[in-house]
Amino acid sequence: MKIIFRAYKFKLQPTRKQKVLLDKHFGCVRFVYNHFLNERKEQYQSDKKSDNYYIQASILTQLKKNNETVWLKEVNSQSLQFALRCLDTAYINFFRGNANFPKFKSKKNKNTFTVPQFAKLGVDRFYIPKFKEGIKVNAHRKVKGDIRKCTLSKTPTGKYFVSILSEEQYKPKEKTGNICGIDLGLKDFAVTSDGIKFRNNKYTKQYERKLKKAQQYLSRKIIGSNSFERQRRKVSLIHEKITNSRMDNLHKVSHQLISNYDIIALEDLDIKKMVRNHKFAKHISDTGWGTFVKLLEYKAYWNDKKIIKINRFYPSSKTCHECGWINQDLNLSMREWTCGNGHIIDRDLNAAKNILKEGLKILSSGTGDYTDRDGVRSINAQLSMKSGV
Repeated sequence: MKIIFRAYKFKLQPTRKQKVLLDKHFGCVRFVYNHFLNERKEQYQSDKKSDNYYIQASILTQLKKNNETVWLKEVNSQSLQFALRCLDTAYINFFRGNANFPKFKSKKNKNTFTVPQFAKLGVDRFYIPKFKEGIKVNAHRKVKGDIRKCTLSKTPTGKYFVSILSEEQYKPKEKTGNICGIDLGLKDFAVTSDGIKFRNNKYTKQYERKLKKAQQYLSRKIIGSNSFERQRRKVSLIHEKITNSRMDNLHKVSHQLISNYDIIALEDLDIKKMVRNHKFAKHISDTGWGTFVKLLEYKAYWNDKKIIKINRFYPSSKTCHECGWINQDLNLSMREWTCGNGHIIDRDLNAAKNILKEGLKILSSGTGDYTDRDGVRSINAQLSMKSGV
């Protein structure tokens, strides 16, 4: 057994009165974040220094006493303080070089606020401060472990959700003794060294025509009108369908791979540079490779499995897995080719087998926890250090 953190997401069904109060929470949290982000920017531009969390928390207390911002008292005070914590973390990460500069929050995007404590989930009700009667919730499964914090959100389609983070005891899956290499691609989403292929469903392409038509209708509406809002919601529903379909597939594929294999090798793809190619940018973004790798990594950590990333410049597609001959003339249109020694090569299967070979070399050399980039530990190593393993 090991301690893990798991998030449960449930749909909320608030009443009209509760919707108003939830929207006040979203607005107040957004106001606090943007207000103090603007203060930090102005302070840094003038003095090259800015207030820390504790100073801004005391200023927030004064803001609640002012007549112009007394409405901040209507919402949970801890949610406002958590917004300041998030801002402080974002600032620290920026100056450490781990993230971009914090952006101002917009009400047009997904609205969220976090309740750090005093949240409780009943049979069909979710209780947080300021909501004594509880919000009706569709709790389709039981939350295991202790609730740490909750994040409530409102999607662009007008739906309300709660994500509950719990700390629980988890029993890892049994070892299978199997290993595999994975080649991620566009023709097939993923091909394993065992020859198993996972289809690339191309969700954006499936809904592309429907989305285009809905967006054309939206462009003809008067901004701010009721018809504009109705059509905007229709466009958002299509985007939501694409996102949900993609995430459902990524979870299913990652779960199957983690259940079947103890060691998984894959390429350390530089997706940010790959999407600069305008011919493939939309297709690469639609596959969700980055999200897929993150899902694999945390599921591997939960179940004591290993994820090994090989060098992104390793010629896995060009090298024959049988004899090591390298085809320097290989291009994207060649899905099958013959090496100099007469071996007939399937491009994707060959790449997966080479990735597995290279991954096992890295593992045998004892550097398997240092294969993300130069000087950057993999998530397995980071999580192991944090948990003291």
